[in-house]
Amino acid sequence: MKVILSRKGFDSTFGGCPSPILPDGTLLSLPIPSDDQDAYKDLSCCGVNYADLLQQLRPKKEYSHCHVDPDLRPGLRTSGIDGWRPAFGQTDAARGVHKNAGVEIGDLFLFFGWFRQTELGPNGYRFVRRSEDFFQFANLQVIYGYLQIGKILTDKEQIAEYYWHPHASKKYIDHPANTLYLPTEHLSWNTLKSGYGTLDYRPDRVLTMENKPRATWTEKPFLMPEHVYGNRKNSAKGVGLYYAGVWQELVISESDGLLDWAKSVID
Repeated sequence: MKVILSRKGFDSTFGGCPSPILPDGTLLSLPIPSDDQDAYKDLSCCGVNYADLLQQLRPKKEYSHCHVDPDLRPGLRTSGIDGWRPAFGQTDAARGVHKNAGVEIGDLFLFFGWFRQTELGPNGYRFVRRSEDFFQFANLQVIYGYLQIGKILTDKEQIAEYYWHPHASKKYIDHPANTLYLPTEHLSWNTLKSGYGTLDYRPDRVLTMENKPRATWTEKPFLMPEHVYGNRKNSAKGVGLYYAGVWQELVISESDGLLDWAKSVID
């Protein structure tokens, strides 16, 4: 089984701020701004409307529509969708990475992104400004969701059945590399657990190394360049692990410790 670390949600270019860790530990990954059909005002989780939340976190910035992908939260859209099913779409270079690295049914996506702890202030939610605890105030890269691949759809008629998903829209549907990944019904190693889902904050789901910038991770042998698809090198200065550049997908081949780690992050 390969593990794919897939970077999603707000970043410094798309969105311009971290996604929030809510006070109850919910990792609320914010979908990036786009011209897709979903609007932030029509999304809600844990009683929190996305547009209201963004207005509280970034009152001087306007947000309208967004790219909900991966689509992992049942009931995310306030209007509801008959027959909703989870899915993750890719195309272009990211899909090329998957294909060239041999990503296949049974492999596991771990979705991560840029997060920061929030608290409730006089005007709603705000990012924690001061704390002696590094993990309370720091910018972190955190694993917030997963999907074990059960099906890989490339036929546009099959993809079109997921009409609510952005990759079923006119913008993507005719692209020759357009792909939808669907989850298994249950995890292959734990039939009591769904093949997809979102995760709450836990320290063991944090990739960022303590007292380092968010993209510098704690070193783990199975994440080192010799186990990663492509010509990756560790660009960290001193301790830590840092894969430089603009990338979305990090495909990791099976080696000692990888699957135990991935399973522990989810379970």
